[in-house]
Amino acid sequence: MPAPAPLTPTLSPAATISPRYKWIALSNTTLGVLMVTINSSIMLIALPDIFRGIGINPLQPGNTTILLWLIMGFLVVTAVLVVSFGRLGDMFGRVRMFNMGFAIFAVFSVLLSVTWLHGEAAGWYLIAMRIFQGVGGAMLFANSAAILTDAFPMNQRGMALGLNQVAAIAGSFIGLVLGGLLGPVSWRLVFLVSVPVGVGGAIWSYLKLRELGVRKPAKLDLGGNLTFAAGLIAVLVGITYGIQPYGTHTMGWTSPLVLSLIGGGLVVLAIFCLIETRVAEPMFNLGLFRIRAFTFGNLAALLSGLGRGGLMFILIIWLQGIYLPLHGYSFENTPLWAGIAMIPLTLGFLIAGPVSGYLSDRFGARPFATGGMLLAALSFGLLELLPVNFTYWQFAAILLLNGIGMGLFASPNRAGIMNALPADRRGVGAGMSATFQNSAMVLSIGIFFSLIILGLAASLPSHLFAGLTAQGVPAAAASSVSHLPPTAIMFAALLGYNPIQMLLGSTLTKLPASHAAYLTGHSFFPSLISAPFQSGLDIAFDFAIAACLIAALASLLRGKRYVHELHSEDALARAAAAAPATVAPVAEAPARDRVAIAEDLDSLMERTAASPVPATRHRKQR
Repeated sequence: MPAPAPLTPTLSPAATISPRYKWIALSNTTLGVLMVTINSSIMLIALPDIFRGIGINPLQPGNTTILLWLIMGFLVVTAVLVVSFGRLGDMFGRVRMFNMGFAIFAVFSVLLSVTWLHGEAAGWYLIAMRIFQGVGGAMLFANSAAILTDAFPMNQRGMALGLNQVAAIAGSFIGLVLGGLLGPVSWRLVFLVSVPVGVGGAIWSYLKLRELGVRKPAKLDLGGNLTFAAGLIAVLVGITYGIQPYGTHTMGWTSPLVLSLIGGGLVVLAIFCLIETRVAEPMFNLGLFRIRAFTFGNLAALLSGLGRGGLMFILIIWLQGIYLPLHGYSFENTPLWAGIAMIPLTLGFLIAGPVSGYLSDRFGARPFATGGMLLAALSFGLLELLPVNFTYWQFAAILLLNGIGMGLFASPNRAGIMNALPADRRGVGAGMSATFQNSAMVLSIGIFFSLIILGLAASLPSHLFAGLTAQGVPAAAASSVSHLPPTAIMFAALLGYNPIQMLLGSTLTKLPASHAAYLTGHSFFPSLISAPFQSGLDIAFDFAIAACLIAALASLLRGKRYVHELHSEDALARAAAAAPATVAPVAEAPARDRVAIAEDLDSLMERTAASPVPATRHRKQR
């Protein structure tokens, strides 16, 4: 009877190459996702400089669409395409798709910075280039986690994916500071800064990264790709237009266009799900949801994204529209200082993410991810208790706590999702996970903006009318301004403009100089907006608390540590076949005993998977 096959040569592709390769893969993929996430937020702070550079007033009714699409277009396209690019990575090579992503991102970063157009034409040109830049970003996002999972042994994946995930989340906050620094120098630098990173990353990945994943040639699921893209685009576009005013309504959620887009998109997505159950090689592998760790990990990620996604925008409006002007900062300087004020949030991610990722390799994702979401919910509750004009050290401490909570969650959760995937499904699984995260960001922005606008709409008009008329503004002009949609005022605060100066315009020249100076000074608008903003802020934070608590429950339900190479039915069968004869055959053992067999073999298999020496020896014996 032949001797049992060795346990390990197929467990980790990383065992067949240089031990240094995994660190090359980590540094390269982390650079890629960091570049993408920095670019997802770098425009937020630099938007005033960009609009001045191309000659657009973004607060004019016809230009708010350009403003929204410059913010949302990049996010929408990455949410839509990551699954398709992850599936293509499984079919044709993850490294190949990743390399293309770097190159495409660099090309369109150049094209974003060289426009010769002006006015609305320039605005739509930038939107188109941002969308194509997002295509490159989707390629990087979709394949980075799968490349890392291929490169690292299972006992180090949590640490590697944790560092990668923390870089991705921290990048969105780093982008705020970077945009505030580069925008005033030249708006073109906001886009050019990515070019050397993109070119260098593309050359580096082409020369150094290796295809270690299991390729599975298959026919492209054209019907699934088309219906998924059409349905998700319709829903996300509907959410984008729902934030904008419609007729006499504060927002567009009752607009026939918005209702048709969202309703029609959901119908198309239902058709997509039906198609995916009928085709032999589906793009969106619904069968992966049979894996408990994958399902509840993605559910927790979606809910976490809903709680976190709109936070950045709310904090920017809070800081730029109220806190910083009240403390003597000019409206023009508030974007940069708002980014600096949120540094504690990034520090929290950087502290907790790598540590929790490392520890999750040993203890599993559940305790850290669940605890992280509970901590994040607590931090949102503390933010809700703060007055609008807070003491900064208290605000910074709560942001640090929130960053630690999100960092505790993000790294182990990502590692838990990727560990649960079969080797030939890591690309599509990573893409599915990224789709949930990126879609949650767009959905969260829509939800948070809507809640804040509802809070403003309830009492801002009366506060604004009374405040303006008290300073001598004619009743007709005050009534006209006070009945403007709160969206314009919110966007003015988001962009770092002086809202009253923008809204009153030439009317200010007809007022006494002292009254005009007071209306456009540091205290009038922040004091005016504080109470209405607080009511909307409380509702938004209540929503974030609920989302984080449900995410904690979902994370708790993921089960104990699950690694596909160790705990899948096939892995257990192979392990039992290689075990001593005294161990009952796995196929005949009850489920409880099969889990015990796997747990007994965990340490042996992980040690062997992490070391290239036994694998080399086994190959020589053959």
